[in-house]
Amino acid sequence: MDILIEELDGSVWVAALEKNKLQALEIDPETEEIRAGSIYWARVIRVDGTLDAAFLSLDGDNIGLLNSGDLRIEKKGKLLKGGDEPITKLLSAGDMLLVQAKEGKIDSSTDDVEQKSPRVSMNITLPGRYLIHTPLEEESRISQRIRDKDIRKNLTNMQKDMKEHKSCILRASAAHTQTEMLVREHKILSEMWEQLNEHIKDNASKEPQLIMLGPDAIQRTLSDLAGNQIKRIEVIVMEHYQDTESWCELFAPDLMTKISPVELENPYDNLALFEHRDILDQIDALFQPYTLLEGGSSVIIQETAALLAVDINRGADTDSNLNINRKAGIEIARQIRLQNMGGIIIIDALKMKSEKQKRDFLKSLDDAFQKDPCTVQIHGLTKLGLVEVTRSRRSPTLKDRCENS
Repeated sequence: MDILIEELDGSVWVAALEKNKLQALEIDPETEEIRAGSIYWARVIRVDGTLDAAFLSLDGDNIGLLNSGDLRIEKKGKLLKGGDEPITKLLSAGDMLLVQAKEGKIDSSTDDVEQKSPRVSMNITLPGRYLIHTPLEEESRISQRIRDKDIRKNLTNMQKDMKEHKSCILRASAAHTQTEMLVREHKILSEMWEQLNEHIKDNASKEPQLIMLGPDAIQRTLSDLAGNQIKRIEVIVMEHYQDTESWCELFAPDLMTKISPVELENPYDNLALFEHRDILDQIDALFQPYTLLEGGSSVIIQETAALLAVDINRGADTDSNLNINRKAGIEIARQIRLQNMGGIIIIDALKMKSEKQKRDFLKSLDDAFQKDPCTVQIHGLTKLGLVEVTRSRRSPTLKDRCENS
């Protein structure tokens, strides 16, 4: 797999290719106001008993929404999770809290505070390449996204070898590395957490401020693809080259030799590297409502206010309904991943005759979604033969990011 790192009008674009086919696309718009994963020293400005939530000033300009269930309050030396008591009894205006953005924000066009305020949490997590450090949780666990029994078994054994290194979530990519690497990464993330706490103690002011930015497009891509074999990382802009080197030196020393600056005839042209690798047409195709499949069948994806509707069409394809559905399922998972769509997804598949065919299709669809870095759940078929899927995304959609980049 190849990673391409580019820039367009101040926005960072990162693409991942496998056999020159687009498999991942991350963008950090220049207009991004809040990045998912960013940590803030925030001030409570209003507690809403009706919503059972609090509105926080994150940095003096942006507002975050803290739900009761995302509270972490220390009482008598113990850390208590919120949700049991009304938030009005636990917080007051003026309180200072360390919080982390669970969502990104790039659009400030609406004046509705409740609509545009991203959710924040006091349950801080620090992501690495193979694991996520959860300093406010005592026990370690395996990511819920991993459903493969063999991978879970392997990670369970690795977890036993890390008894002294708790408070972490093992990612699927951890199964492809050695325990020593996990211990090393856990130590790095633990030290980062200690530095964060020291910073708060040394600068315990009443002024809300950004403490640490969340993972950028480069870091997200390299982390999400940690389980893949990366052949090369191509970069044009020297600043991004240095940022990539710094992150890899810390979390992925094996990738240091894969990073290479690319010299092009017109490096300052818009997305010159993407044009050089001939993937701009693939990116443009992501903004079309349909995708043509081999054989003549197609997939239509339409976003509505309530859900994402996906329709599989036979067209001129002479293959069986099951095989067309399987083929379409792979492309549906890829399109949803690339476009970063989320929420409720309803797939109208071609009619299948037997229960076995339905199970086979759901299994192949589940396998296709295994590549997704976000949590995807397949809830099964309805009586009408519609497949119900939900996906939790961590940042704005590709369309939103491109409109603001």
